[in-house]
Amino acid sequence: MNNITYFKDQFEQLQEANPKGTIANLRQNGFDEFTKDGVPTYRDEDWKYTNVSSLFNKEYQIAENSSVTLVDVNALRLPGYKQANELVFVNGRFMANLSTIRSEATDLIVLPLEDAAKGEYKDIVAAHLNQSSNYLNNGIHALNTSFIDGGVFVHVLKGKEPEHAVYCYHILDARENPSLALPRSLVLVDESSKLQLTESYTTLGSSDSFNNQVMEVVVKENAYVEYYKIQNDVANASQVSSTHIRQIGRSYVHTVTITLNGGIVRNNMNLVLDAAGNETHLYGLYLLKGKSHADNHTLIDNLKPNCFSNQLYKGIADDTSTAVFNGRIMVQPDAQKTNAYQSNKNILLSENATINTKPQLEIFADDVKCSHGCTIGQLDEEAMFYLRARGIPKESAAVLLLQAFAADIIDQIKPEPLRSYVSKLIYEHLAIQ
Repeated sequence: MNNITYFKDQFEQLQEANPKGTIANLRQNGFDEFTKDGVPTYRDEDWKYTNVSSLFNKEYQIAENSSVTLVDVNALRLPGYKQANELVFVNGRFMANLSTIRSEATDLIVLPLEDAAKGEYKDIVAAHLNQSSNYLNNGIHALNTSFIDGGVFVHVLKGKEPEHAVYCYHILDARENPSLALPRSLVLVDESSKLQLTESYTTLGSSDSFNNQVMEVVVKENAYVEYYKIQNDVANASQVSSTHIRQIGRSYVHTVTITLNGGIVRNNMNLVLDAAGNETHLYGLYLLKGKSHADNHTLIDNLKPNCFSNQLYKGIADDTSTAVFNGRIMVQPDAQKTNAYQSNKNILLSENATINTKPQLEIFADDVKCSHGCTIGQLDEEAMFYLRARGIPKESAAVLLLQAFAADIIDQIKPEPLRSYVSKLIYEHLAIQ
């Protein structure tokens, strides 16, 4: 890996500037793991179809300075932003001066992660930060941990349901050099509280970029979480996005991941059901064309009894694009009476496109109901004939059928402004196939 010396120099400088504390210790452990394990290759089973090692042949720079301004941010705002808390990350760092917190401090706390680790929330940070490493034990995750710097801590207070959602804008400035971003977030959704969270990703400039992002979410008793991820970046932008959600109290989690554009995109979506009676729903849609590559890895680990989970991921691949889905459900010995369902459905639009799908069940309990399945096919010829017989051109008929295929996922985006926005993106994406 060409730039290991660069990472070592940057890490040592960061540790010299911040040598003590919880985060410094985590960084050291992360860098030790990174230097030991390196970047995953196709020889690693979980990375068999996604060659991220090729990204590290590029001379990425961990950019510190950026000319990103409010004018840039204004062009990227999501619909409904006036009713949302907007957290802006530039080159992986939380930028308070570009962010807007509209909720009252009695409902929602937003702090730089380093400040939270030293102040009244230090015990929370120490208890929950980097729990994801128990599941994401690879060099990519370790690299992010090595450079925890400029992260954010979000805390929805007990019994609160902030009327303002949280939008996270991840902006990577690649206008000068190939850029690497390593954003890190810790979110605590306290007892009997509610959070609606959306993340979006944008690269500015024509240089190559790589966003290696980790978000950890802790959900406590009787809490409710909606999480939306929208990936519609440029072809020179690659990304490994890891979202690790731990339901440590009986709670409800609903997630939707939309992947439209990008270079190499890898999504790790982990749900750890660590309380009896948890419920979780995972939905995903990937629409790929050109040379785009999207790899969705999901994990639901059932640790306690009487939990319910449902997964539905759908994909469309055109041109020479590649899609990967690997869904893993684990049912531990104490997780009796688990109900877990998983489905992955795909459409191939080109002979040169590739889809690899691998649903997995690992069951160590005997009183459970679990199922999984996957399909790969082409557009329904009878449906196409029906539409064309009524005067609809071939291209328009195909778009209608693909929109209908995607509708099951789009309908799971509960906020109407966001749902309409994503529907428009998908229509534009399909209409120029």
